[in-house]
Parts: sequence; structure tokens; C-alpha cells
Amino acid sequence: MAIAPLMPKATAVWLVENTALSFDQIAQFCNLHPLEVKAIADGDAAQGIKGLDPILTGQLTREEIADAEAHPDHRLHIADPKVRLPEAKQKKGPRYTPVSRRQDRPNAILWLVRNHPELKDSQIMRLVGTTKSTILAIRERTHWNSTNLTPLDPVTLGLCSQIDLDLEVQRAAKEKPVPVEAQGATLLPASVTTAPSTGEYLKQPTRSSCASSSHCSSSSNSDSVSPGKPTMKVLRKTRSGHSARHR
Repeated sequence: MAIAPLMPKATAVWLVENTALSFDQIAQFCNLHPLEVKAIADGDAAQGIKGLDPILTGQLTREEIADAEAHPDHRLHIADPKVRLPEAKQKKGPRYTPVSRRQDRPNAILWLVRNHPELKDSQIMRLVGTTKSTILAIRERTHWNSTNLTPLDPVTLGLCSQIDLDLEVQRAAKEKPVPVEAQGATLLPASVTTAPSTGEYLKQPTRSSCASSSHCSSSSNSDSVSPGKPTMKVLRKTRSGHSARHR
């Protein structure tokens, strides 16, 4: 988009009254619609606006205007300024809020405090354009109109843009992460489970070992019982022998 001249409507009024330029040429130079330029020429628009001479302000030259009048397809270009002005730096401070929307700021502050408690007071001041004392009063419910406040989204109220709000929320999330709730027992990480064994672990019983152990236990039981049988037989023989002698 081309750079518009100073006071574009006043410049268009002067060009309509003092030159033979077409409506399209004037509209292109002043960043206006051709129908708006036609309305200026008919007197339906820009009534009471005094024309501004772009030659006196150094935005056009007479040669440029004469060349455009001779060639309808020629486009006007703003002359290079003779004095370079430094770019104005944006002042860091609270955002300016129009007077008609200042009454909605407490509702927006209440919405931000409830839905984004991680935001700092300085961030809320940048978004809504308020003071720290007002934010503190709304937090502590000591505001003079706290009973009538209703939380409203500052984006829908037009106090800030969604991009600015998302940017401040992301900054607050980086500086103050949300704590994660403690969870129960979880699985061990792979670095622990796949690490090489450094000590002796108890050997888990397998099916073959269980079979061998059962076999061993059965054999041990048989060995413990079998010696008793011949002992009983010997006792019986000796007792029968003693009884035969007594007879």
C-alpha cells in the first residue's frame, strides 16, 4: 500500500479544485476510493474541509502534476522529504483506553484474574491499561463497585487483541509453570530396566526346577519312610524269638 500524504482528504480537495487530474489518479495518490473523490468533486463529501496544497508541503512538484495531467496513466508519487525525521519510539506504559470503554475495564480485570491467575499485575496493566491499585482492589474485592462486576473477556470488549492476550499468557506460563499433581507409582524408566546387572539377583523358580525339587522331596520322603519298615520287622522277629524262649 502506498504512503498516504498528510491530510489526504484536504489534499484531494485541493487537487480536485486546482488540477485536471482524473479521479483515479487523485484516489491513488491520496489512498482514497475513486467514488469518494467523485463525491468530493460533486460537493457531497468533505464539506467544510479546506484544501491543502501538496506543493507547499513538499509532497509533490509542479512537474509531477503537469506530467500526470498530460498522461492519464501516470501515477503520482510522493516526493522524497528534504529533512529526515527520526522514527518515533513507542513508549512503554499502560495501554490507552478510549473514554467510552473505560467503564468496562474492571469487568475485564476480573475476567483476567479469574481465568488467568498466572498473569502478573504488570501484564494486566499492559493488556487493559489500568493501575496496580485497581487490580489489587479487584483481587481483594475492595473495589467500590465489586458487587456489580461481571467477568467479561477483554478481547470481546475491544480492550486488547487476542494475539496480545495469548502472548502474555505464554510469557506467564514460561516464567511460572503450572505445578503437576503428584501421581501414584509409575513404571520404571527404560534406562533402569535395561541397565546391565551389577549385583546378584535371586533366581526365580522355573518349571524344570520346580519339577526337580518335587522329585527330590518325594525321594527324600520315601527314604525317610523306608528305613522304618525293616526296623519294625526286626522288632517283631526279636519279640517272637523272646516269646519262643520263654515258652
